[in-house]
Amino acid sequence: MASSSSSGLTFKLHPLVIVNISDHYTRVKSQSLPPHSAADASSLPPPPPPRVFGCVIGVQRGRTVEIFNSFELLYDPTTHSLDRAFLEKKQELYKKVFPHFYILGWYSTGSDAQESDMIIHKALMDINESPVYVLLNPSINPAQKDLPITIYESELHVIDGIPQLIFVRSSYTIETVEAERISVDHVAHLKPSDGGSAATQLAAHLTSIHSAIKMLNSRIRVLHHYLLSMQKGDIPCENSLLRQVSSLLRRLPAIESEKFQDDFLMEYNDTLLITYLAMFTNCSSTMNELVDKFNTAYDRQGRRGGRTAFI
Repeated sequence: MASSSSSGLTFKLHPLVIVNISDHYTRVKSQSLPPHSAADASSLPPPPPPRVFGCVIGVQRGRTVEIFNSFELLYDPTTHSLDRAFLEKKQELYKKVFPHFYILGWYSTGSDAQESDMIIHKALMDINESPVYVLLNPSINPAQKDLPITIYESELHVIDGIPQLIFVRSSYTIETVEAERISVDHVAHLKPSDGGSAATQLAAHLTSIHSAIKMLNSRIRVLHHYLLSMQKGDIPCENSLLRQVSSLLRRLPAIESEKFQDDFLMEYNDTLLITYLAMFTNCSSTMNELVDKFNTAYDRQGRRGGRTAFI
């Protein structure tokens, strides 16, 4: 497999496609797990992860391919083929709702492209002469920072004197619209179904904020180091980059203004006051419980000794 594509196409992938593929894989995996008891589950090896298949749809404007959505397909593992009748029916239904979208290719799951994937890829060439292959890696790798998504194109290479189609990797960018940004933010802030204490939810929220600030700080340091190297003459000056940096800095004029400082201090003082009142209320509640316990104990002792409580 070649390292990178030479077609010159620019791919833009929308988050809805990633969510659809992930949801498809999660449902199939949960339905394929056999019901075993705890004793059987410890002795049996884990089943291999299932693979899911579907089509990706979108538009192509010149050399830019934008993948907007996807839908599921039926796959026959014995013949390594897709249900063509089901594909044509889904394509007809999607054409009625999205008349400007076309089938751009297909998707699947796995760690890498397999030889049998080329059979499906060639079968879709009568719909799109140059289909794109979107592969989602469902395995969790905490050390990986990039999205587990790979986009492949097919190119004709001569191997051992025989022309063959092979998969080559293509770079892509994530493109979002306002509705997708709202949906992704909503999914990211969903609480687990088993609930959890308020302290746990607050800790998770603060951890996500800390990670975002840490990432922003690291990117600002990289940009600052790049500008210093440009100022020293170590790297050539790029006016387009300087204009982008200047535009970014002009977006935040309120941070250095007096009004921002006043509003920030007011919000900060209000937060400290609320924290102080909450602590004071907690101490008062604890003191009331202690007094109630003391009254109960003293009242019992007074009844035994013929005396009454004076509190």
